[in-house]
Amino acid sequence: MDTPDNREGLRGVHFGPGFHAAVGQPVDRSAYDRYVGVWSRLFVPAVLAVAEVAAADRILDVATGPGEAASMALAHVGPSGLVVGADISWAMLDAAQTRFAGARCWSVVADGQALPFADGTFDAVICQLGLMFFPDPAQGLHEFRRVLRPRRRAAVCVISARERAPMWGVLAEVLSRYLPEQREVLHLLFTLADAGHLERLLALAGFREIRVTRETREHSFASFDDYWEPIEEAAGSLPQAYRALPDASRQAVREEVQARLAAFESGGRLVISAEMLIGAGRA
Repeated sequence: MDTPDNREGLRGVHFGPGFHAAVGQPVDRSAYDRYVGVWSRLFVPAVLAVAEVAAADRILDVATGPGEAASMALAHVGPSGLVVGADISWAMLDAAQTRFAGARCWSVVADGQALPFADGTFDAVICQLGLMFFPDPAQGLHEFRRVLRPRRRAAVCVISARERAPMWGVLAEVLSRYLPEQREVLHLLFTLADAGHLERLLALAGFREIRVTRETREHSFASFDDYWEPIEEAAGSLPQAYRALPDASRQAVREEVQARLAAFESGGRLVISAEMLIGAGRA
């Protein structure tokens, strides 16, 4: 994984607007929140801290999705600050807009590898659970640095190894047996799990004072059904792959995932810990 563009040419990959949300269909923000947002909220505070987000700052949130990180950033910058949420998907931005009425948060449809902003525009750039899906993460980081003001910081949060994020790792592994031709695509979530590699990418992009840390958080689901419900609603790349399977295969996938996650049951609840890598650097 030493070449930054090693995922170019993967068969069946569509890195555009339909990768996490079906083209032409609205995003169910509630489902996406229960699938991804519950985890984002646990890690975004650490991302904002290492990005040194402060009152009156102008913040760029790349791959903002339905705006979870942007929403938390708004609370830090206050009424004199500004948060810009950029995403390649109109549907994601539409979902984000429903939570920002009247707030100083702007939405921009943009590719994170070719940001439509002038050099030195922002006081901080954040990217929460998005960089691992970029076809060229190195180019994305170059863009993050380019639009940063001098001496300001960017911070990214990416998923660790699949066994350290079992709520997605088990699903990816089971789906891979039913969709072997999509195995690499289904495991994109974990392609930046090497802390040394992420540190090198930040250095190649020109960042200094680089730091990559491992952070672990725990979340409790009321039951397996509580965990599984948003997957049935196709809220993300793995759920979309699951929903495309025939009925019998979907049922088999569900049963196997439930059996493998039984080890995390406690008192009828599903209690799962997840590890993320948070990388940051100064322009």
